[in-house]
Amino acid sequence: MAGNEDIRIKLAKLEALFARGATAGERAAAGAALDRLQARIATEGPSEPETEVQYSMPDSWSVRIFVALCRKHGVRPYRYPRQRRTTIMVRSRTSEFERTVLAEFQTLHRELVAYFNETVDHLIADAMKSDGDDDTLELRPIGR
Repeated sequence: MAGNEDIRIKLAKLEALFARGATAGERAAAGAALDRLQARIATEGPSEPETEVQYSMPDSWSVRIFVALCRKHGVRPYRYPRQRRTTIMVRSRTSEFERTVLAEFQTLHRELVAYFNETVDHLIADAMKSDGDDDTLELRPIGR
């Protein structure tokens, strides 16, 4: 995804700054930042290969949020022919994707569900003047 590319761009800029640094202080600062970025790249090690993962969403609202988050983070979601509208395919590095997109999606999805529950409870209570509680349903024997 974009994380490694951003680091490499910063690294190139720092190398250029270090090479043309006008004062010793600028060269020292650029050299220290360069060392930090190189250490960061070294600790990340070889990048994880991209894998294709299928996500099945419960509803169209979730699909829209998931697709928007994927695009926001530079991941291109897609769907194969004849797949359901609630199925989304993604090709990315799993650990990065889970840390960024999925974490944000889970938070937003919880908020969406809570909002819909509050809205439905409000409509049932105020507009319909009922409780809609399914725990109080009458139990009837089967076959009668």
